[in-house]
Amino acid sequence: MEDIIVIVGPTGVGKTKLSIELAKKLDAEIINGDSVSIYKKLDIGSAKPTLEEREGIPHHLIDIRNVDEDYTVFDYQKDVRKCIEEIKSRGKRIIIVGGTGLYIKAALYDYRFQEGTTYNEYSDLSNEEILSKIKEFKIEKLPELNNRKRLVRLLNKLENNEEISYDKDKLLYNINVIGLTTDREILYDRINKRVDIMIDNGLLKEIESLKNYYKNSRILNSGIGYKEFNDYLFNNKSLEDVVEDIKLNSRRFAKRQYTFFNHQFNTTWFNVDLNNFNNTVDEVYNYIINTK
Repeated sequence: MEDIIVIVGPTGVGKTKLSIELAKKLDAEIINGDSVSIYKKLDIGSAKPTLEEREGIPHHLIDIRNVDEDYTVFDYQKDVRKCIEEIKSRGKRIIIVGGTGLYIKAALYDYRFQEGTTYNEYSDLSNEEILSKIKEFKIEKLPELNNRKRLVRLLNKLENNEEISYDKDKLLYNINVIGLTTDREILYDRINKRVDIMIDNGLLKEIESLKNYYKNSRILNSGIGYKEFNDYLFNNKSLEDVVEDIKLNSRRFAKRQYTFFNHQFNTTWFNVDLNNFNNTVDEVYNYIINTK
């Protein structure tokens, strides 16, 4: 069976568009690798591809949970592996696309979770915020503030009160990881404009329709593009300030995505041609068909 194609990279760089164009060329089906797009009703803030944008390409693990339901990386791991087997049985190629690195890695590598364990990437939290949560458990020895990997691992263990074991380097599938990138300043400008477009496209209306779910929804209180509106809805924070918070958190998240994809995957990076995206599609396609 041919390699599973994995398309990663920071938010706003064109992963979704590339995945659809490649799926048409390679007769592939797409598995969502974004933790927010899993949920129904979270459309604009997640930049979820519309039915029209999907161009008839089968997409899996989009809109499979209600916003007041929990969905863990353990759930994702099981669902992706099931999707992989089903798509293989149809003789189709597989593309996994998204920016939630931990979800994708847990599905493709030998991560072992105990039933019921919740494992979080805490992508919405800074190192300082994670350390603050760790301190609440009053442990004797605290990790270094700049060691994010250890901070995340320790907080998960403390919150779960369970040991999570895995072999992070053992791949379960043959994969070809494609990373999209661009100049950092250009990327940040695209992220800022993308948030403004979301507002113009009705993000505030989407948020207001979800107001009654905020009290019991983990994803609404943790997903970038949604969690920031908690203060707007309930604490009288201005819309302008919320928009700036989303832009800042999105830029910070993009930086962490680069770090994760550089260190956790054997990623081949491609600079996006923003003037003619078809050039990027052709470059990646030629690379894939010539990779053995």
